[in-house]
Amino acid sequence: MSRSHIFALALILATPGSASAKEGMFTPDQLPEIAADLTETGLELEPESLTELTAFPMGAVISLGNCTASFVSGQGLAVTNHHCARGSIQYNSTAEQNYLEDGFLAESLAEELPAAPGSRVYVTQSVQDVTSRMRIGLGAFTRGRDVHAEIEARRKAIIAECEARDGHRCQVASFYGGAEYKLIDRLEIRDVRLVYAPADSIGKYGGDVDNWMWPRHTGDFAFYRAYVGPDGSPADYSEANIPYQPAHSLTVSGGGLNEGDFVMVLGYPGRTSRYARLAEVRNTFSWTYPAWQGLLEDWIAVIEETAPEGSDARIKYEARLASLNNFMKNLGGQIEGAERVGLLDRRAEREQALASWIIEQGDADTAQAITLLDMLSEQIAAADRRAFWYDHVRRPQLLSAARKLYRLARERELPDAEREPGFQERDMAFFRQSMEAIERRFDPVVDKAEWLLFLDRYMHQPSAARVPAYDGFMGLNSAPDMRSLAARLDGFYAISELDDLDTRLALMEADAATLEASEDPFMRLAVALYDNDRAMEEAEEELKGRMLRLRPAYMQAIRIWQADQGSTAYPDANSTLRASYGTIMPPASGEGLPFTTLEEIAEKDTGEAPFNAPQAQLKAIATRDHGRYGDEQLGTVAVNFLSDLDVTGGNSGSATLNARGELVGLLFDGTLDSVNSDWDFDPQTTRAIHVDTRYMMWVMDKVDGAQRILDEITIVGLPEEPVVELEPSPMLENTVSNEEDMVISPVEGGREDVEAAPTP
Repeated sequence: MSRSHIFALALILATPGSASAKEGMFTPDQLPEIAADLTETGLELEPESLTELTAFPMGAVISLGNCTASFVSGQGLAVTNHHCARGSIQYNSTAEQNYLEDGFLAESLAEELPAAPGSRVYVTQSVQDVTSRMRIGLGAFTRGRDVHAEIEARRKAIIAECEARDGHRCQVASFYGGAEYKLIDRLEIRDVRLVYAPADSIGKYGGDVDNWMWPRHTGDFAFYRAYVGPDGSPADYSEANIPYQPAHSLTVSGGGLNEGDFVMVLGYPGRTSRYARLAEVRNTFSWTYPAWQGLLEDWIAVIEETAPEGSDARIKYEARLASLNNFMKNLGGQIEGAERVGLLDRRAEREQALASWIIEQGDADTAQAITLLDMLSEQIAAADRRAFWYDHVRRPQLLSAARKLYRLARERELPDAEREPGFQERDMAFFRQSMEAIERRFDPVVDKAEWLLFLDRYMHQPSAARVPAYDGFMGLNSAPDMRSLAARLDGFYAISELDDLDTRLALMEADAATLEASEDPFMRLAVALYDNDRAMEEAEEELKGRMLRLRPAYMQAIRIWQADQGSTAYPDANSTLRASYGTIMPPASGEGLPFTTLEEIAEKDTGEAPFNAPQAQLKAIATRDHGRYGDEQLGTVAVNFLSDLDVTGGNSGSATLNARGELVGLLFDGTLDSVNSDWDFDPQTTRAIHVDTRYMMWVMDKVDGAQRILDEITIVGLPEEPVVELEPSPMLENTVSNEEDMVISPVEGGREDVEAAPTP
């Protein structure tokens, strides 16, 4: 292969200066390396200022654990996506007081509701490179399990030192496949409260039909507030707690955007796999994703059948349904995208180009390490396939709780420092909250129906994918029919007391002998599976440890290779703070504007979910009551907008900033053509979808009366007077002259556009 061909293929991963110039989820410390392109693209802040994580604007951007949020006031008010807060909305909802359907607005601090158990706000305090401490001397270990154990021991020791101060939750994050490690010190705020969320008919407008699609008209925003103890330090929920006062908060822009304007997203993207080897990519797209596809449609149908609309069970399972629907649509986009771009061929070509470059360098050691890495990737893929269905038949919530409780009892036989992550004393608050969360997210009828579905699939697997301990306990060796199996499961749920919160919490203090003597069927099954499950974990740790020995060499080659071609290699996403930048862009097709508008909501509305905008909203649209939030060029209020930013799951809720660092929107989705960028970035088709701050403020003002929130945030750029005068909309015919009695009839035949939540 010629040197010029290698160079061309290297640009698949290239950064500034290439056709894919805006590719990259950069760590803050990398931003000075791309300062010239940031400035050329339009950033008006000093790029070097963005490396200071405790300064503006980075200091205002916070993690919720699986989403991003940003402080927008000096009183701990934080804005994120509606779908990120939806678990808390669901948790506080009942059939009688359904905040999912009606929305929620606290009129005072006293009315703000506790978020779902386990909700956290993490505020970064510092980042320190600990690579040498994590990696020195690893070459002395020959077994993968020993490497894995040593890495975990070092990680836990560093974290324990960092968390010696109360209220801190620290993380040792791995970058470039374990080639680098950073200690991230975060303030952990445990009292998080729901402040305001619009109804699903705004916050989830378009639902699963519109998910991942453009044009989009979703008001995907909500507000939390972080609370601390009276002394200003993190504390558990208490009425005596006070709002947290962050060092920095974002200013909200009402000035709007135009096509071609600079935008930047700051957030915590979850995971990408752009450096995965071909064996992993092939296994994912030829086996794992199709297996999920074959399950999801039936799983969704089971929940919908056993938890009908309007029931208390449906409220409990709304978040899971949204997640599954989102995942199913995402998978379809991933598979179609991989076929469209020829992902397997592109990955093979890249690996061949890298291999040729390594040969040119005469680096036989790296070449050998990569050969071993590919063999290991095949072994890991085979192990994942064997465990897939067994993982599902362990999913039932009471079985999962029993397994965790028994594992906790066994882990507590060890010194705290030797316990597995998740079972140390630092984890007990989360453990307790996981037991509490079952209370609002479990229904025995639904849980049993899910279990039967998983069992049916599991029983059709070859013996290599079956677990004798599980089969023996469940009586599967005799291949029972589903009716007799259902009757057996009925007995589990009838006898078990694990559906009682007090029982679950009490068992957190039980020793192993007590749990081994339990007659609870779920606990008996958990005990029966323990030895097998530990053996599976140990085998997995062996493979992970071997990966930790080999992958850094591969990633080091990637980084040097790209540097040799004049580009910067950014690490795969790993839920740490990243910056992506680009511009406001129209759809990849080139047809249409990069903005959607209020009137399009009414055009699309049918009066039935998911296109059932509230009457108050339709009335304000019909009368063209734009207030000060209208856009002069659009002649109306912008709802959502498109950019070419590089984002992924976990970026949900991320602050979208303009060139001056002002909040102009929230990232909440990508287009279906973009989802495959988790594996292979395509600059021509990648588009991110954001909710415009002007629409957020319009909804708060004109629909929900959230003036308290508007008064608390700092807003710049809004005109003094309305941009568009009040007058009936020429786009809507079904209005009446009496404004008090105005009714909007559903518009027939609206545009057929057709959102994803985290992978289950």
